[in-house]
Amino acid sequence: MNKKINNNLIGYCSIVIVALALTSCHIYKKYELPKDASPIVENYAQALEEEVDSTSLPYLGWKDIFTDPILQNYIQRAIDNNKDLENARLNVDIAKAQLKGAKLSYFPSLSINPNGGAASYAGSQLNWSYTIPGAAAWEIDAFAKILNRKRGAKTNLQMMQDYQQAVHSQIVCGVANVYYSLVMLHQQLQLTKSTSEIWEEQVSSMELLKNAGRTNEAAVVQSRANYYNIMSTIPVLENSINQLQNTLSLLLNEYPDNWDVTNELKFSIPKELINGIPISYLAVRPDVRAMERALATAYYTTNQARTNFYPSIVISAQGGFTNLLGSFIKNPGEWFYQLAGSITAPIFSRGQNIATLEAAKAQQKQALNNFEYAILSASADVSDALVEYNKCEEQNTFLQLQVEQLEKSVDYTNELFMYNQSTTYLEVLTARSSLLSAQLSCIANWHERASALIALYQAVGGGR
Repeated sequence: MNKKINNNLIGYCSIVIVALALTSCHIYKKYELPKDASPIVENYAQALEEEVDSTSLPYLGWKDIFTDPILQNYIQRAIDNNKDLENARLNVDIAKAQLKGAKLSYFPSLSINPNGGAASYAGSQLNWSYTIPGAAAWEIDAFAKILNRKRGAKTNLQMMQDYQQAVHSQIVCGVANVYYSLVMLHQQLQLTKSTSEIWEEQVSSMELLKNAGRTNEAAVVQSRANYYNIMSTIPVLENSINQLQNTLSLLLNEYPDNWDVTNELKFSIPKELINGIPISYLAVRPDVRAMERALATAYYTTNQARTNFYPSIVISAQGGFTNLLGSFIKNPGEWFYQLAGSITAPIFSRGQNIATLEAAKAQQKQALNNFEYAILSASADVSDALVEYNKCEEQNTFLQLQVEQLEKSVDYTNELFMYNQSTTYLEVLTARSSLLSAQLSCIANWHERASALIALYQAVGGGR
């Protein structure tokens, strides 16, 4: 009869285990990009399947883009010294440690807990007892609890590596932006000083012309006021340069200093960028990849919440050496051992498991929304930077032509005025002011093109 009951129990347990296994297939499934979630994710998934071109912009090292040796030195110093990047590296180390711990969860746990004591009853002789026990426990991962923790930890490590790359890219492009801004201000300061010298000579010329009866005091006063006006812009430029010098010092994590810059207005841009950026570049962008990793992490968190509804199977063993046997003490002691197995199945947890699963599902949907937004935001960044660069190129063409014409205009009006032709000093002043404004616009346009290139390089995940 007992044998029959035991067989029935084994049969019922087998049925329960098979049923649980059939309903738990999803918790073993590895994360896959949900292509059918939206057209945005579908396009991204197709981009991932495209062949990678190692010579394309996202894969180019920052030294291939920023060829100025002075700038390269500053970028390298920033990479070596920046605390944000160091913290990003430490986050990667933390994630590696967590992944290592998740992998070791597959192994049994071992412990030892020696103890001893003495007891005396009704004046009897003091008896010493001791136990040197060892314990081992092994959780069988029948329902993927440990598996999902390990996969989640691995995804988290990848996400930290993506964030590290994002910080690296921000540092590279941040230093380049400040550097090119310094170059622009130095060029503007140099142009302003050289122009002020010309206008100072113009004041002297006007005084001589007045003494010769060729002009009047009003023209002299006007030329002197114009000279003072341009001199007043020099302190403003110098102050801006000082502020940017301090900003660069912070990026380099060094004390304030007067940092050298190049005197040449040049930079390079890959020719293939002129016609557009393929969407596959977005798959390389670290913040987009990090958002996908966050979606994968949320997926495994949801799987972990599902595993809470399934039993935990633990095999344990104890053994050791002791002289405490039952109610009496024996010397010398003897070895002992115990073997046990346990299954803990949740029945009623006051709704905690259900609430945890529902919250995990909602967080997974949030992660999907954030991922889709990251793709759209990255696309907008790339489009803005590319259009800005192309439009700045068009503007530069016309600015160069404007400068050429204004240089001729200054020469013509000066000659006409000096030879007492029908030209007033106001026309000379207007021509010189227009030329200076156009020259400053050319320098500013160069900086805008450089900024657009930097923004484009960062928008496609460059900075390696």
